[in-house]
Amino acid sequence: MIGVTTSIVIDKRVQKKDGTFAVKLRITFNREQKYFPLSHHLTEEDWDKTQSHKPRAEYKELQLFFNKVEQKAQDIIKDLDPFSFAAFDKAFNNKTDKAKDVFSYMESYMEQLDKEGRSGTASSYKCAYNSFKSFINSKKRKYLPFGEITTDWLQSYENWMVGSGKSLTSTGIYLRSLRTIINMAIEDGIFSQEFYPFGKRKYTIPAGRNVKKALTIQEIKAIVNFETKTSAEQKAKDIWMLSYLCNGANMKDLALLRWNDLDSKRIVFVRAKTARTTKSDTKPIVVMRMPEIDAIISKWGFPSNDKNDYIFGVISRSDNPNTQLMKIRQFIKNTNTYMKRIGEKLNLELKLTTYSARHSFATVLKRSGAPIEFISESLGHKDLKTTESYLDSFEEDVKTNFQKQLLNFD
Repeated sequence: MIGVTTSIVIDKRVQKKDGTFAVKLRITFNREQKYFPLSHHLTEEDWDKTQSHKPRAEYKELQLFFNKVEQKAQDIIKDLDPFSFAAFDKAFNNKTDKAKDVFSYMESYMEQLDKEGRSGTASSYKCAYNSFKSFINSKKRKYLPFGEITTDWLQSYENWMVGSGKSLTSTGIYLRSLRTIINMAIEDGIFSQEFYPFGKRKYTIPAGRNVKKALTIQEIKAIVNFETKTSAEQKAKDIWMLSYLCNGANMKDLALLRWNDLDSKRIVFVRAKTARTTKSDTKPIVVMRMPEIDAIISKWGFPSNDKNDYIFGVISRSDNPNTQLMKIRQFIKNTNTYMKRIGEKLNLELKLTTYSARHSFATVLKRSGAPIEFISESLGHKDLKTTESYLDSFEEDVKTNFQKQLLNFD
């Protein structure tokens, strides 16, 4: 609107004890000025760096953020006719009231996850939240406005993670959580799609190294034949084998198995991981009951006349979501502890974990010639790309045999 001007300024009227001043959006109309704080405090020197022609590192990020804020203000002003400071204040702040910054938005989302009983997912977001907090604290900052999440900021975070000795796998997990939060903020009108920092020719979330996760069939045989010394060791081995035989079911899925999931020939269940996210297209996992599976259930299951009871007694129906999460984590920890020992005694190159059972299931099927479509359905994946990420490479002797076929003219 004509007659209304905007600018981002450092307000030198009040200086904090640390020598910084507040950065504010200044709106001028009819010779009257109003200031809107932006949750940033800078020294005069740092402010000058953000205003330079070619700022670097964090100063470039700040300059981009300030430019976006001013552009947002100008867009609001264009829609106000007639203009008033009260109308502008309402429009400008309503867009940020729901979440002053990324952290407050994440906090609200984690509370929502807890209320829905999704404590495990909430815990994962908490790890990401703490990591981002540490990153901006290293820059002596407290807030993280959505507008600061640029490609440069994301790359800077990745560099900080790697420089702190963190893996690219962890970095990728945390940034995927942040991407979800940003996508939600876009849906809620808090963040503009125009400034979306992920994707082609922007920032690409790093993937962890594709290290060996699966066992060969001979290594599986060695585990089957391994003679345990204690009941706890035997239970861990049996539960690991059950996961392997039940389409690579994870430990939470096994803990959640109820007696009514079994019929005379099959075990049918929905993966806990996808039960909430794909309600409209939920595909149950179907496992055919082999004698080896029935033997493990008979040995470690808790018989009950109530078909709604959990088979293995890891959790009970009276447990709240947080208690269930705690018990399942202990279940996983116990299994991993003993399987690691078994793997060491067998001199296996791969560290035995509950995770390796799932990858081994998929990879052994692949090496046996099973179609990838069958493997994908067995794992409960919605697309083949996800399945392909689970599949390990073929052994060298298999590669050699295939290469020999290049000159097999018979």
